[in-house]
Amino acid sequence: QLQIVESGGGLVQPGGSLRLSCVASGFPLDDYALGWFRQAPGKEREGLSCILNSGTSVWFVNAAVKGRFTISRNSKNTATLRMNRVEPEDTGLYYCAAVRTSNGGWCPGDSRQYTYWGQGTQVTVSS
Repeated sequence: QLQIVESGGGLVQPGGSLRLSCVASGFPLDDYALGWFRQAPGKEREGLSCILNSGTSVWFVNAAVKGRFTISRNSKNTATLRMNRVEPEDTGLYYCAAVRTSNGGWCPGDSRQYTYWGQGTQVTVSS
């Protein structure tokens, strides 16, 4: 069984930065992609990005968000989401999830396809 733990959330002022970490344990994620999702209050969960072991990333957000966030795969079982120039609209619960991938160059943005999930880390952007 895989366990995923996210960390790094908190209260940050608009324009600030946060670094979210995702650590998976249980077995090595050789053929898995790690994805980041977020759920704002009163809204559906949305996919932000996912990343393969190769370092290839896929983004599911508009250019304005993509230009402020970066995703990295630090090891088979860890990933990071770096959030820069955060805005109040970035407030929400941020989740990391894992999905087994057969396609070496792509990972899904549909949360329903992800098998393993963390409990999430809260990000609040407010002055």
